[in-house]
Amino acid sequence: MAALRQFGKRVFKARWAYFFVLPNFAVYTVFFLIPVLWSMVLSLLDYQWWGMEFVGLANYSKVFANPIFWKALVNTAYYTFGVVPLWLGKALLISALIFPFRKPLQTFFKAAFYLPHVTSAVILSLIWMWIYNPPFGLLNYILGIFGFDAVAWLGNTVTAMPSLILMQVVMGGGSSIVLISAAMNGIPTYLYEAAELDGARPAQIYLRVTLPLLRPTLLYLVVTGTINSFQVFTNIYLMTRGGPQFSTTTIVYMIYDTAFKQFQFGPASAMAMVLFVITAIFAIVQFRWLGQEVEY
Repeated sequence: MAALRQFGKRVFKARWAYFFVLPNFAVYTVFFLIPVLWSMVLSLLDYQWWGMEFVGLANYSKVFANPIFWKALVNTAYYTFGVVPLWLGKALLISALIFPFRKPLQTFFKAAFYLPHVTSAVILSLIWMWIYNPPFGLLNYILGIFGFDAVAWLGNTVTAMPSLILMQVVMGGGSSIVLISAAMNGIPTYLYEAAELDGARPAQIYLRVTLPLLRPTLLYLVVTGTINSFQVFTNIYLMTRGGPQFSTTTIVYMIYDTAFKQFQFGPASAMAMVLFVITAIFAIVQFRWLGQEVEY
């Protein structure tokens, strides 16, 4: 009882903190926590509009027996491992190039690269659909100047997924540039001065001093970038609808198609749970790989 009274005193003492946290927690509970828990339950049910029946792991067996699911899993991994390294490499390169500039010029470039990040993904997808358009798209127009034939970028099983990856790499990375630049500005200058006194070249300073000290920031960017890439949907839905021949069908698009077109909520929820487990495993591996303490 004494421990319970002590806990009650601590809660009462911090009552205003809980009061201000409560609205956000209520929104989080209603729009995230409850749907996630209900999705776990749905994955074990045969849910139809006239009723529901407990089927255990039958939905998972159905999902794993579906060859399109494995195709979607491979496509999702292909997209993720194509986007994240290139997008992060682009952010590191641009951050290193603008780092020597004065602060106002750095701010200008960071704002310019961040601008696409606040633009609607729907608008960006429509613009890139025009760029990739076979008859009159900008990309085929440029190829025609050099004598190359037009390519159906989004209508070919070979080029469809690389085209989506290219779009994301070119337009993404704005927030990463801002975060990496801020982290680089937070590194003490005496570390660079010591490296220069030891005769280190600029490339060696960047590889041996800057990159190791950026590890906490890179960990955050890699984890969030991997999760976001595994959840890609808008580009697929607007530009390819999973085609051609399922070459761009990802897990999230397949979840949408299964749930809201075929109305099979049980298998769709099972896919969502599988996606959750996969992303959690990747996050744990990335935390073990990059999640080391850095002190300076």
